[in-house]
Amino acid sequence: MNLKDGVKTAENKVSGEARKLSVFVRDTSKSLIDRLECYEDIINLEVGDTGLNRAKNLEREFNIRQLYIKYEGDNPTGTQKDRIAFAQVYDALRREFDTVSLATCGNYGVAVALAANLAGLGCRIYIPDSYNTERFEEMEALGADIVQMKGSYEDVVRQSTLLAQQHQWYDANPGGVNTPLQITAYSQMAFELVEDLGDAPKYCACPVSNGTLLAGIYRGFVSLYKRGKTSRIPKMIAASSTRKNPIVSSFRSGLDYCKDLNPESIKETKYNEPLVNWHSFDGEEALYAIRQSGGSAFNVSDKKMKEMSTFLLKKEGMRILPASTAGLIALLEMNETQNFEPDRYVAVLTAKH
Repeated sequence: MNLKDGVKTAENKVSGEARKLSVFVRDTSKSLIDRLECYEDIINLEVGDTGLNRAKNLEREFNIRQLYIKYEGDNPTGTQKDRIAFAQVYDALRREFDTVSLATCGNYGVAVALAANLAGLGCRIYIPDSYNTERFEEMEALGADIVQMKGSYEDVVRQSTLLAQQHQWYDANPGGVNTPLQITAYSQMAFELVEDLGDAPKYCACPVSNGTLLAGIYRGFVSLYKRGKTSRIPKMIAASSTRKNPIVSSFRSGLDYCKDLNPESIKETKYNEPLVNWHSFDGEEALYAIRQSGGSAFNVSDKKMKEMSTFLLKKEGMRILPASTAGLIALLEMNETQNFEPDRYVAVLTAKH
């Protein structure tokens, strides 16, 4: 039995105002249009507009200028997953589903459970039975029904998608028809970065698993650039656990498509779990973003992720999920070999509470 190193929060951060709006959203005697408007207000209050912090101690330590951390821990459940969770639940509410279902290894499940709870929708979460996430209690406290299933994460995604179709539930799993909606939700991060920095950074580094986060941020920058809102599109830097992610492996092998890995070669640990998989559901989109932007992809060891998480706590006072430091590590290693000129550099990080 593996113990997931998911982000665990003492309590999910939702304001009293959002709770009051939720009462209205959950009232089915109200018109759907009014309920949707209130739910949109909840999203605007709670999700996104996360902090962008200049990491001056890291700058001094690693001899890099203008390094910024996009801190996704400011979201209600502590990760960027809230962005896509609330977008999916809004879509489910709009389309008048009564239940949202998905497969997860932890963080996305908590995010969807909270979003569904505030919308008054049922939530059914499927988790591979070989794992035990620290976030079980949070999901259950938010009213989610948790079902453990045999198989890998990828297997459980496919099984839960079939069950959603059979029961006419809203399927909030990654990939397929959900990709455009999730990419759009993540693209908002590019808008926030440009608003805070005044222009796009030279590099933007992200941890990758399914690839949706990196693909979404890239799409946001492309949209801004085409509309003349930025002077450039950042080079997108992807990083994941060493030889355990199809996006990184495919890029480093020179492939123009995302090739699945051998499932038997994937070994999860409490540090790399949020990153590893044999199939990346949005891998093609992420690989395209890396290549089109002139970016790169890197393998990062558990040891380096653990050390960087400790370093960030000591030097920047930030409690960061080790797996989310992969992109930052890759960016700093690039600087070490290329000696970056002074510019703006951004790494996306997730909290660990």
